[in-house]
Amino acid sequence: MSDSRTPRQRIEYALLRAVMSLPERAALALAGGSPIERDGERLAPEIQLLLKLFALQREPRVGAMTPAQMRRLRRHGAAVAGGPVDRSIAASDLLIDNGDGLPARLYHATEGRCERALIVYYHGGGFVFGDLDTHDAFCRLLARHSGARVLAIDYRLAPEHPFPAAVEDAQAAFEWALASAERLGADRDRIGVAGDSAGANLAAVVSQLLAREGGPTPAAQVLIYPATDIAYKHPSRSIFAEGFFLTAEDMDWFDRHYVGDESVDRSDPRISPLRAPDLSGLPPALVVTAGFDPLRDEGEAYAHALSEAGTPVILRRCEGLIHGFINMTGASRRSREAAIEIAGATRALLASAPERRSAERPAAQPAGAGTRQPPV
Repeated sequence: MSDSRTPRQRIEYALLRAVMSLPERAALALAGGSPIERDGERLAPEIQLLLKLFALQREPRVGAMTPAQMRRLRRHGAAVAGGPVDRSIAASDLLIDNGDGLPARLYHATEGRCERALIVYYHGGGFVFGDLDTHDAFCRLLARHSGARVLAIDYRLAPEHPFPAAVEDAQAAFEWALASAERLGADRDRIGVAGDSAGANLAAVVSQLLAREGGPTPAAQVLIYPATDIAYKHPSRSIFAEGFFLTAEDMDWFDRHYVGDESVDRSDPRISPLRAPDLSGLPPALVVTAGFDPLRDEGEAYAHALSEAGTPVILRRCEGLIHGFINMTGASRRSREAAIEIAGATRALLASAPERRSAERPAAQPAGAGTRQPPV
């Protein structure tokens, strides 16, 4: 795949990269001079500067945009902040046979060893925006540093296709990947699911649905700042409601487009996986949160709930970072370092998959399992 960025996007990336490469003291001075601290967390200076740049752009608020306008804006932003295309990763577009044809993109390394593990990846975007291109940079990074093949899924978006369309597509994509393992060059026993934000919600939901149905489940689930509980506003939704990229207004807008009116039960586990009555027997999980993210607390609550149900869990809070950091890896050093660590942890999780997968429910974890790990 060639670099499809426009000249404007390349120029904006070069300028952004130059600013974001400033020493921390200079970045902090340009961002306002004083570090931002909230709820015991300190925002990374480069992220504070990035938020300052966002504010100066005076983009329309999410609630004032149509879904089509939002999609164009986020696609442009992802192309700028994602940086140049990593040409050491091959990418090929394909259609998943789910009756209608579901677009997907398969990534694998062309240099060094490519593992036979496969990650079925669901992009974020509040179920309203996001596509194969908005998350191309991260999927390439994930393929490069995890060593696995990555199958990115272009599931249907709301409001044109509200809940449960995305859930149906997500489950169909995993089942197709399982049935097509040989074609994809993957080991059937080492196929995991992953996603960020709304995509992490889908990865969690798919893991639950497959476990309940008694069929093959993912080898692992990697949940990056997941939305797990739309039915309840956890404290971080108020603490970081404004000023840290994803806002409370944004989340309400996404909710309305995806779920619809109040007649839909938001405690349905297919919408709020934290609300599932039984979380046992699920795949081993890596749960990643960001320190300055409205979704932080519900993601960590889900990790603890999984652990209490006997599911092996690694919980990692990336301190100083904001929601959406995996889409900033071309411009932000801290974001890239965190993303590479996620990929490395994913490699380790999938490497141990064959001996950890079992039809029986796992035993309870020893004391300390699922507790917060040292920050990235």
